[in-house]
Amino acid sequence: MMTSKLTKKDLNQSIARSCGCSFSWGYEKQGNMAYAYAMIPILKKLYTTKEKMAEALKRHLAFYNVTNQCMTFNLGISAAMEEEASENEEFDTSAINQTKVALMGPISGIGDAFFWGTFKIIATAVGTTFALQGNILGPILFFLIYNIPAFAIRIGLMNAGYKFGTAFLSSAENNQTMSRILKGATILGLFVVGGMCASLVNLNIVFQVSDGANTQTISDLLNSIMPCLTSLLVFALTYFGIVVKKMKPLTMIILMTLISIVGAFFGILG
Repeated sequence: MMTSKLTKKDLNQSIARSCGCSFSWGYEKQGNMAYAYAMIPILKKLYTTKEKMAEALKRHLAFYNVTNQCMTFNLGISAAMEEEASENEEFDTSAINQTKVALMGPISGIGDAFFWGTFKIIATAVGTTFALQGNILGPILFFLIYNIPAFAIRIGLMNAGYKFGTAFLSSAENNQTMSRILKGATILGLFVVGGMCASLVNLNIVFQVSDGANTQTISDLLNSIMPCLTSLLVFALTYFGIVVKKMKPLTMIILMTLISIVGAFFGILG
């Protein structure tokens, strides 16, 4: 790579913006707007034309969801990759989002367990002990115990992600490493999407069928053919509607809500 265009100030501005990463969370693309907002100081430094800036912002408006306190690691890697893209016209910009998607699962798995499953509980226990005694230190300690380390981790992960991305891209510039990483990120990204479908999508068709001797629900029948087959069918129909038929996501959400209400009313869905 060429001499770095990004400074500590640029990275710190992105870190500061990441603290509000839940302000625009939505069911359609979850944390995409917050991620794009955090990338703005970096993109402004790297791209001087409106066309390039708009193209980069659009890249970062894709679906994104990760533990809030850990998102700066991805921001740092994205910053390094965007820097490379701004200097190298042949750089495959699709690798930027594919890398983000590939890292969502591993980072969230660690981040959720650490922050939501462990660290927040410890901070709550300490704060609650004082609060139950009527001590003002209760909420203060909870705030400090949880947020000081969380912010420190944001800073550390941002710098680690940027340094890792910069060093890696420098070593991969003159060989086929990037193409292999891109292929691997694509495969891992598909695994992540598949895992999300199986764990987050749930369709329970309670309508029963019988062969005279045995009775089972449609969901049990389909899932006996392949585990989570009903979830896969919902995903396939949603993908067909949004991607193939160009249906708006909000329209799909409303349609699925109506189908769920009608199906539950008639005892088909449960």
